[in-house]
Amino acid sequence: MSDAHAQGKQTLRGRVTPLLSGWDRRILHEVARREWPAAEPVLPRLSRSANHGLLWFGTAAGIAVLGRGARSRRAAVRGVASLAVASAVINTVGKRAVRRSRPLLDAVPVIRQLKRQPFTTSFPSGHAASAAAFATGVALESKGWGAAVAPVAASVAFSRVYTGVHYPSDVLVGMALGVGAAFAVRGAVPTRSQLPAPGRPHTDAPALPDGEGLVVVVNKESGSADMAPLLRDALPLAEVVECNPAELNTELEKAAGRGRALGILGGDGTINRAATVAAGLGVPLAVFPGGTLNHFAYDLGIETVQDTCRALAAGDAVRVDLGRFTPGPGGSSEPGHFLNTFSLGVYPDLVRIRERWSPRIGGWPAGVLAAARVLRGRHPLQAVVEGKRRPMWLLFAGNGIYKGVGPTPGHRHNLVDGLLDVRVVHGGRAPGLRLIGAALAGKLNRSPVHAARQLRQLRIGGLAPGTLLAYDGEVARAPEELVVDKVVEALTVYRPQELL
Repeated sequence: MSDAHAQGKQTLRGRVTPLLSGWDRRILHEVARREWPAAEPVLPRLSRSANHGLLWFGTAAGIAVLGRGARSRRAAVRGVASLAVASAVINTVGKRAVRRSRPLLDAVPVIRQLKRQPFTTSFPSGHAASAAAFATGVALESKGWGAAVAPVAASVAFSRVYTGVHYPSDVLVGMALGVGAAFAVRGAVPTRSQLPAPGRPHTDAPALPDGEGLVVVVNKESGSADMAPLLRDALPLAEVVECNPAELNTELEKAAGRGRALGILGGDGTINRAATVAAGLGVPLAVFPGGTLNHFAYDLGIETVQDTCRALAAGDAVRVDLGRFTPGPGGSSEPGHFLNTFSLGVYPDLVRIRERWSPRIGGWPAGVLAAARVLRGRHPLQAVVEGKRRPMWLLFAGNGIYKGVGPTPGHRHNLVDGLLDVRVVHGGRAPGLRLIGAALAGKLNRSPVHAARQLRQLRIGGLAPGTLLAYDGEVARAPEELVVDKVVEALTVYRPQELL
């Protein structure tokens, strides 16, 4: 280290220490002298539980599991990511910039002191930075979970002064760095509220306060039956009809015929059927996400029953495209429709395995099991795509352009662009494993097994008898030849204006 550099560091240290030491010590001694009811059995344990971020990792897991929604999972992930950035900054820059000694423990009662004293420098507090980063990251994605986590984060930060391992300024600067880390993560990865609004253009629909004139059909076997009482409380004037999957199409047509709008509570497959009926009859659709997968609702920006209720009360809606494949499922003369995706190849097999195992082990474990099984095999699907015969592992067509790369990527920011997002994984030896390797290496767009195009229409032929296709999580037999395209602005869907 050069003399000039060493002198600069010494000067920085000399400027900081006098400024902080006086009031820092006074506040530290005041905290140590004062009695804090019920703090002694709680704060030292809470402080220890936050070592290495264990408290926050456990909290993130709880939020993801108990939240039962995409917003909660995003909040958990954003909280952990913010914590990781804050920890990296503190440990690589913060601790080395100002090498401040820990406070003397003479004034701190022994019962408050930690059994294992930290050996790193005091300024700034890594625990306070991690707590503030996690709480801020969670709050940026979910205000509700943020309000629940904030008192715990504040308690962890205060516990560092209470146990005598940090001066107050260490904690305050650590918290400021943690908040900054959370906002830095948001700058790199925007929250859902910052993303461009999907679903244009805006259109008017009947205002139905308290659900007056709305008929909602609930698929009892889509995992949403327990949400029906919540729906009735939120919309006391709506008619709510619960039915089994075999009765779904009939009940949807009845509901659309007697209501001013059609409501649907279920997952993507259930919403697909409701959308087909609503588009065919020209009735606006109110979507209430309540199934295992809710990609369409989440891409639209609707994540809770309350989101849709606000839109119904104001009569706010958007128009969206509807994907179409002709002939329809099983060679039907009526076209099939999809709100999210259409696919051939490995994905229909994955859906079949997942649906077989999900009643026994749950949806997400079944999905992992299905993916592991299909990745082990070879799938010699042969098809003529745009006039050329190709061996394929997967053909994916999305209703709108998906952000990111890969065969089945992220989210859509526009649901009315008139385009199909077509992605193909070519056949060959272990293409699934090669594709994963390319994705992990960050070179997916250059992978020789993957191709992507944006089209308005896709012609597919030469499919062998018994070939399966999947659309919005439903599986059916494919005809020998079919055309995939879109009906632009075919569907009106309620969506609150403040999300636009």
